Amino acid sequence: MQIRAAVLHQMGRPTPYAQSRPLTIQTLELAPPGPGEVLVRIRAAGLCHSDLSVIDGNRARPMPMALGHEAAGVVVQTGETVTRFKAGDHVVMTFTPSCGHCLPCASGRPALCEPGAAASGAGTLIDGAIRLADHDHPVYHHLGVSAFADHAVVSPDSLVKIDPDIPFDEAALFGCAVMTGVGAVINTAKVELGSSVAVVGLGGVGLAAIMGAYAAGARRVIAVDLSDEKLDFARTIGATDTVNAAAPDAIDRIRAMTGGGVDYAFEMAGSIRALDSAVAMTRRGGTTVTAGLPPGGATLPVDIARLVGEERALRGSYMGSCVPTRDIPRFIALYREGRLPVDKLLSARLKLEDINEGFDKLREAKAIRQVIVM
Repeated sequence: MQIRAAVLHQMGRPTPYAQSRPLTIQTLELAPPGPGEVLVRIRAAGLCHSDLSVIDGNRARPMPMALGHEAAGVVVQTGETVTRFKAGDHVVMTFTPSCGHCLPCASGRPALCEPGAAASGAGTLIDGAIRLADHDHPVYHHLGVSAFADHAVVSPDSLVKIDPDIPFDEAALFGCAVMTGVGAVINTAKVELGSSVAVVGLGGVGLAAIMGAYAAGARRVIAVDLSDEKLDFARTIGATDTVNAAAPDAIDRIRAMTGGGVDYAFEMAGSIRALDSAVAMTRRGGTTVTAGLPPGGATLPVDIARLVGEERALRGSYMGSCVPTRDIPRFIALYREGRLPVDKLLSARLKLEDINEGFDKLREAKAIRQVIVM
C-alpha cells in the first residue's frame, strides 16, 4: 500500500529547519505485515528529542529513514501467528521491541533487549525486515516504529493495547515521554514516600518525571530549568519549588533548601553540564539518575572518592526501566485518576506538513510536547 511519511534523507542540515526542510513528506510503499507483524493506522505521533537527535546528526542512523517513535493508533491488519491483537484494537506504540528470549528480557528488563537494540541501530524491525520502500529503494525504520506516517508495520512487541476511550493525542505520550519520565522515578530510582526530588530539564520527559515524583509521594519536588515559563508550568503539575538553572547559586540554593541536597536528582536535558549539576545537588547517600541522551561519546568526570565515601549512586535509565505491558496500563490508570495529568503536556497539535517547523520549536525549547495528528 502507499502511505505518506516524513522521511529524513540527510542528517545535520543547517537550522532553522523550516528553511532547510530536513524532513520530506513523501509517498512510500509499505509492504503488508508478514508473519508476526501488525499493520497500524497512526492517529497521533509526538515530536521528541530522540527524533531531533537523529535530525541533528547526534545519533547515527542509516539513511534514508522514516522518523517517529512515540505514537498511538488502531490495528488494521495482523500477520500470521499474531494472536494478541486484532483489527480495531487501539494501541500505544513503544520504541524498543523485545524478543522475550535474550538475557535482559528473561531477567525482566525488556528495555535492554539485545536483538531490539541491534535492530534499532540497523533501522530494521526486530526480525530484520524492512517494510518501507521508495521506488524499490529501502527506507529504514526508526526504533521499529516510524510513526510520522499514516500507517506503519511493526512487531506486536512494539504495541500495548489500550481502552478506546483515551484520546489518541494523549495516548501517544505514554509511548515515550510518560514511560521514560515517570518510569525513571518509579522503576529506576524507586523514589520513596516523603523523599526530596530535583528534576533538571523540563521537556516532555522532565515534566513527566515531575508528575511521577508527585504521584510517588515525594514531599519536595524541585523543578530546575532555564525557562521561567516552564518553571511556572511545573508548579501546576506537582513541583513544590522552582530554581532557574542560570542562577549562579542554583545548586547552593537547592542544597540549602533541602538540608544538604536532594535524595534523588534526575537529569532530563541530555546535557553533561546538567548532569554534573544534578550530581552536585544530590545529598550524601543520594541517587542521581540520567535519562537524557547527549551526543555519543560524551563523558562525565566523576570524583570516585566521593562516589565511594559518600555512597552515592549514578544510574542511567532507558525507557524508564519499564516493562511496557505492565507499566503503560498502570500509568494510564493514574492518568484516569487525575494523578498523572498527561493532557497538560500537550502544547500543540500539528499537521504532518508542519513537522519541520515543529522541530524548530522543540530545538529552541519553545514547546513541551507537540503531536502530529493524522
